[in-house]
Amino acid sequence: MFNSYRENTLRYDRDLCINCGMCLAVCPHGVFEPDGKAVKLARPSACMECGACQVNCPPMAIAVDSGVGCAAAMIMAALKGRKLDDKDACTCGEQTETCCS
Repeated sequence: MFNSYRENTLRYDRDLCINCGMCLAVCPHGVFEPDGKAVKLARPSACMECGACQVNCPPMAIAVDSGVGCAAAMIMAALKGRKLDDKDACTCGEQTETCCS
C-alpha cells in the first residue's frame, strides 16, 4: 500500500527542463539543484508534495500529486487546531526527523 509519509508522487522529466530555476526558487526543501543545462533531482525523498514546483514549472517538467504527504499533514493539523503528533508526523524519505516541524 502507498504510504504518503514514506514515499511521494514527485515525477521529473529532465528532458523537458529549460533550466529556468523556478523549482529551485520555490521548493522549501531543496529537492532540486542546479546541474548544467537542466536542474537535477537531488533529494526526491525530501519532497513534501506541496505542488509549488509543478505550478511554477513553465515546460511542465515536474508533476506531483499535491494534497498528500507532509504538506497535507501540516494543513490538516492547522485546520484542526492541533499540533502534529507522532501519529501524524511525516518523515521525508529516510530522514528520521520530521519534515513538518
